Amino acid sequence: MFKAVVAHSNDPDSLSAVEEIIQQCLNSLAGDIPQAGIIFAAIDFEHSLILQKIHQAFEGIELIGGTTDGEISSVLEFQQDSIALMLFCSDEVEIHAGVGRKISADPITATKQAVEQAKAKAKTTGTPRLCLTHPESLTTSGVLILNGLKLALGQDVPIFGGLAADQSRYQNTYQFFQTEVLSDSVPILLFSGKVLFSYGVASGWHPIGQKSKVTKVDKNILYEIDSKPALDFYHHYLDSLPPSMEYPLAVFDGDTDNFYIRAPIAYNSESGSITFFADIPNQALIQISEAGYDDILAASKSSFMNALNNYPGTEASAVLFFSCVARRQILGTRAHEEYENTKLCFKKSLPACGFYSNGEISPIDLISQTKFHNETFVTLILGIR
Repeated sequence: MFKAVVAHSNDPDSLSAVEEIIQQCLNSLAGDIPQAGIIFAAIDFEHSLILQKIHQAFEGIELIGGTTDGEISSVLEFQQDSIALMLFCSDEVEIHAGVGRKISADPITATKQAVEQAKAKAKTTGTPRLCLTHPESLTTSGVLILNGLKLALGQDVPIFGGLAADQSRYQNTYQFFQTEVLSDSVPILLFSGKVLFSYGVASGWHPIGQKSKVTKVDKNILYEIDSKPALDFYHHYLDSLPPSMEYPLAVFDGDTDNFYIRAPIAYNSESGSITFFADIPNQALIQISEAGYDDILAASKSSFMNALNNYPGTEASAVLFFSCVARRQILGTRAHEEYENTKLCFKKSLPACGFYSNGEISPIDLISQTKFHNETFVTLILGIR
């Protein structure tokens, strides 16, 4: 048995909201005992109170989560200033939580701590099937966090999730672990046992122009493309328009046609450099990319359909969505259509939960290692064999 239930409240009062989601969960659980959960919450709630109430209601639950830039569920669909909770019940899937602290000081040690803590609780000693995470986004690079998790888990364990957000204030995000409200941390859930899963990844952005090579970069600050100032590259395609998240870079994965997105956030006219939301590898092949509103919205449906078509079981139990704050900002009042596009593909009601993040984590395709994405819609479908 593998069962997921979802609760969602947009009540602005923290106590009323958490009481509402607990009651929704109890109604859906119908006596089943949840083993683990993941919670997505807007930045202005009393998070400590919410976590304590959830643990009082579901003693011993393995719980992670964090703050967001918008919440998604099959209960209230797209919301802002809300709380969404997904709980998992199973007698054949083990789900355990861990956390690494002070991630900015030492990402390798912190991610190792999180993995070791979760693994230490497991009854089996086998390799986990997948990892969910909701880490910090402002104190250190999401790429470094992901690299640390891959090192601790092994390169073949797929990782999914999104970085914590704070409604585009870019001041302070919070991560949740059991009853703790943390910053500068990496909470994880490890799934082992008979869990089945599939995933889909799509952005809607299309590379244009010729491929070029990154020739000078320092983490997320890009100085030169094809040995010329990075700004010159953008001006070649956009004339006087400055770099913006409407025209991100497609970064190709090795010598394949697969790519992930890097969104610019600032530029320096004197140095000709451009700062991006995440690191870009030196010598990487890149192209500028573009997308219209319909392209971006079509990507959410494509992501879901790819996950659904690749699901290896007969009946899925739950779906998680991780979308990007930049997508929400660009879509504006049409952001609600992302979830609506996926809902139209459901053959029957499927518990769904997700959030808008400061960066998404998922493999690009069925054979690639996990990558860190910007401006991308990730679908993860869970079930049991």
